[in-house]
Amino acid sequence: MKTRINNIISASFIFLMMMCMVACTDDNVSGLQLSGDCTIEALTLDNYEGKVDFNSRTVTVNLPETYDTRAMIVTELRLSEGASANVQKGQTVNMEGAQNIHVTNGDLFLDWKLVAKRDEAKIYSFIVNEVYNGIIDQSAKTITVYVPGGVDITALVPSVEFSEEAVCQPLSGVPQDFTNPVVYTVTNGTAQAQYTVNVFAIDKPRAVFVGNVPTMNELDPEAKEACSWMLANVEKSLYASFADIQMETVDLSECKVIWWHFHYDGGVDGHDQFVTKAPYAIDAKNQLRTYYENGGAFFLTRYATNLPSFIGVTGDDEWTTPNNCWGQNEADAELCGGPWDFKMYNGQTGHPLWQGLVTGDDPNAVYTTDAGYHITNSTAQYHIGNDWGGYDNHAAWEARTGGKILGVGGDGSVVAWEYPAHDGKGGIVCIGSGCYDWYSYTFEAGYTEKFHKNVSIITQNAFNYLTK
Repeated sequence: MKTRINNIISASFIFLMMMCMVACTDDNVSGLQLSGDCTIEALTLDNYEGKVDFNSRTVTVNLPETYDTRAMIVTELRLSEGASANVQKGQTVNMEGAQNIHVTNGDLFLDWKLVAKRDEAKIYSFIVNEVYNGIIDQSAKTITVYVPGGVDITALVPSVEFSEEAVCQPLSGVPQDFTNPVVYTVTNGTAQAQYTVNVFAIDKPRAVFVGNVPTMNELDPEAKEACSWMLANVEKSLYASFADIQMETVDLSECKVIWWHFHYDGGVDGHDQFVTKAPYAIDAKNQLRTYYENGGAFFLTRYATNLPSFIGVTGDDEWTTPNNCWGQNEADAELCGGPWDFKMYNGQTGHPLWQGLVTGDDPNAVYTTDAGYHITNSTAQYHIGNDWGGYDNHAAWEARTGGKILGVGGDGSVVAWEYPAHDGKGGIVCIGSGCYDWYSYTFEAGYTEKFHKNVSIITQNAFNYLTK
């Protein structure tokens, strides 16, 4: 056995020696051509010069923001000496996606990535003094910022978020005098945009979004999304905290509507939990009651619908808060498999709140979400029945609360209602339905918005209705 093994080893050695002799020339040098380079030295598309990154082997061609990349011509291609590629000068390529360029030189090869990147010069966010959000109109290239009258607009500090790789002038974070409009210029390669920023100091806001934190940027994502909509769509509107209301640092003498959209992960179930989880609102209830009794209107959504019972809207009966409440956490919100909705209450299809909606199969339904939307289903409603706090039927609910039913759930629960203005007191619109939702932390693939537009339509209707 030992002799056989030695024979096998000897045969293998002889075979390897023969292979080496075949692979080498007479002067013992390999025949493989390994001396060349496989480098792209220059490349242009439609005469736009590409930036060559030798480390990542990527060529990036920067283009104007709206450039058509579907049929671009390779107007220059320079490779290292002796190299060739699968792309040639004069060739037409579709650059909607990245292209692979295979470069060979003798027996060597390297793959390069060719990318067409449209230059972008946009301002995405403009926040003054880390508090006051600018309303950005991308079409008109204008930014409007409303600040309280007591704020010195001659030395405001903007924080500006703009397109990646772009340059913005004046610089973000640098104090600026906004007594007159200021033009901010964003430049990124071939793209440039100029935004005119106007700052208005408002002594007496027309609308206020109220929350529990000092600035709107500290709001939870759901409330922040709602507040951002108001600042962008309601003229002379401001964010204010309940502390601002309590301390009367905001002049409400010309305020037509206060909006409170109150989200709380896990829900706010009834009177006692509202007192515990919204103490800041309770602390400001006297000032809010004065505002209401002087004709100020409220738009109250989600768990904020508990407030009317504490500011005298239902008389001395403080226990008229929603009796059937729940909610999920934003991080594990429920996935909508299709459009969610609630129903317009009998006889209320003509109410101003329900006008101009995107309609579906049921003409009496208020559709508010679409398939692929994540929703916390945070609900504050009135369940109707013998065992639910004296609300035996809808008429009994209206008699006790003084409210008017506008919308109901599938089981007849009251999910949208109003307290009409009367005797000099302001009107109040309440939406407690979990379907009224502003923020989805993510969207499923293929998500298309159709019915979710109704959330903003309803909100605009509410402001129009209450300001009249």
